[in-house]
Amino acid sequence: MAHRKINLPTKICPVCERPFSWRKKWQLNWDHVTYCSERCRNRRGKGRNRTS
Repeated sequence: MAHRKINLPTKICPVCERPFSWRKKWQLNWDHVTYCSERCRNRRGKGRNRTS
């Protein structure tokens, strides 16, 4: 049976402001996932635009 990726839930990353989709590794804690990647998680609080 083929998976229908169009039916996956999405969220908006607060750092890069891009949408990201549900992943199997997040299935147990999707409600607590906030950032799309480790890079964005590490950049939290620094704002979207970096000057240096």
